[in-house]
Amino acid sequence: MTGELGTVSQLWRYPASSLAGERLDAIAVGLKTVDGDRLFGLVDADGEIARPDREARWHKVPLIRTRLSEAPMSKEWRLEVAVPGGGWLPAPDPQSDRAVSAFLGFEASIRPFGAESAAPSYAGPLTEARYAKAPIHLLTTASLSRLKALHPEGTPDPRRFRPNIVVEMDPVEGAFPETEWIGRKLAVGDLLLTVSEPCRRCGFTIIAQDGFDNDPGILRNVVRHNAHNLGVYCTVDRPARVAVGAPMRFVD
Repeated sequence: MTGELGTVSQLWRYPASSLAGERLDAIAVGLKTVDGDRLFGLVDADGEIARPDREARWHKVPLIRTRLSEAPMSKEWRLEVAVPGGGWLPAPDPQSDRAVSAFLGFEASIRPFGAESAAPSYAGPLTEARYAKAPIHLLTTASLSRLKALHPEGTPDPRRFRPNIVVEMDPVEGAFPETEWIGRKLAVGDLLLTVSEPCRRCGFTIIAQDGFDNDPGILRNVVRHNAHNLGVYCTVDRPARVAVGAPMRFVD
């Protein structure tokens, strides 16, 4: 099959792990990651990384917005965060840490993931990512439609699943189609990917975010009907910039 499967409808990066993602019109994809993806983490006073999937005290974290800007004349990313009802604040910074701590109800701070994610001028503490991320997480609207059919009262919003690329695709009766593509190659515009493994879902998918409520039925149906999986992880064979509207097809 070499025809067009669908087109890119949403593109996301996640500047800070577990915080809300940043929706973009285009992303730059390298061999190992999306530019600006998961550069920072949120930790408590003991340095423990945020775990919204496992601990209720972190459940408000995905309500904290993030955005990145690139400093002029440099490759240095500048992070800003905003808690609900508050304005944008630079991070890492004592002011944003105070705002985040007040919102969560306990002491917390934003830190770079390793020295490579920190600005040259940054002299504060670092933290380490809690998992090794795949370069790309891809999700189709066909799978979201299948989940909606199984769980009509639920809201299978892409933000529950934190994909980098969402592809608009016709529903496939009775299927979560991309989980059947393991080992296949995809062209997304000029980007060339290999589908490497299904994305196993966790408790993060249940948590309320801006616009939808807490819903255990989301994860329950993914577990029951697709072996705990929704969407796929992909490795990058040819890096490229991808924009909304780019076509996706199999490469045989």
